Amino acid sequence: MKKLFLPLLLVFCMFANDAVAQELNFTVTVNSKQVGGTDQRVFESLQESIMTFLNNRIWTNLQLEQNERIEGAIAITVQSREGNYINGQMNIALRRPVFNASITTPLFNYIDNGFSFEYVEGQQLDFNENMYMSNLTSLLAFYAYYCIGIYFDSFGLYGGDKFYEAAGKVVNAAQSSTEPGWKAFDSNKNRYWLLENMTNDSYKPLRQYYYEYHRLGLDVMGNGKVDEGRTAITKSLDCLKQAYSSKPNMYYLTILNDTKRGEWKSVYSEGPQQEKSKAVNILRDIDGSHAEEYEELLNARK
Repeated sequence: MKKLFLPLLLVFCMFANDAVAQELNFTVTVNSKQVGGTDQRVFESLQESIMTFLNNRIWTNLQLEQNERIEGAIAITVQSREGNYINGQMNIALRRPVFNASITTPLFNYIDNGFSFEYVEGQQLDFNENMYMSNLTSLLAFYAYYCIGIYFDSFGLYGGDKFYEAAGKVVNAAQSSTEPGWKAFDSNKNRYWLLENMTNDSYKPLRQYYYEYHRLGLDVMGNGKVDEGRTAITKSLDCLKQAYSSKPNMYYLTILNDTKRGEWKSVYSEGPQQEKSKAVNILRDIDGSHAEEYEELLNARK
């Protein structure tokens, strides 16, 4: 089982100035089957370059042991290539260990359909958070900071603040880019809005949910207090209800529904009927297109 460090240690580490270690441990795959006729070595080089950039770089001043690094996976599907310009999509999946359990819980599962950039085989990936240097490194850095923010939101209330601020610097620097996905008017479903949904004070209940659901709910369940943990999870759903009431079409809420739907159904496959009913009422409201799936939980045996 992966060691799960204590919240107080996390708070200390966030402000430590001593030696630091890499925070991320992401697997990276690049699928280039759609452009199979081109030289594949560039895509092998790209895969290695991205993994090195994410996992070997020091993103924060945290002090983490090797077995405490944040785990996730990136799968890139290349759709076209013209010269050095590559166009495709990126699926990024972030997970977190559950305290005292051998399982992990999904935190963020998202497909960025605007993953376009220039890359030359063997290219060194350079990055400066205050300067737009390339679309590739800005994309990767944004998601690195964003994922770290979500991760620490799940351990402490609003624990991801500093990391969302860093992601915001990347977005601000990228306003000079002509590539899509960075500006508010490009689309209502892009990186700009991913960040906005996590930093807008009106939607703070969304981040409160991350803490209550994971730290007070799943971790408690993993520690053997199943009923107590599930009760906290049910309470955390009130946060999502508040967020939904503030903005029913919130972009991130759709992503969260897709990320957590299977786990929610598993959590409420058992438990008191009254608790199930409350949870189902909230879940079918915030995830209306899957309402019938939640209603089936009410007929499941305890």
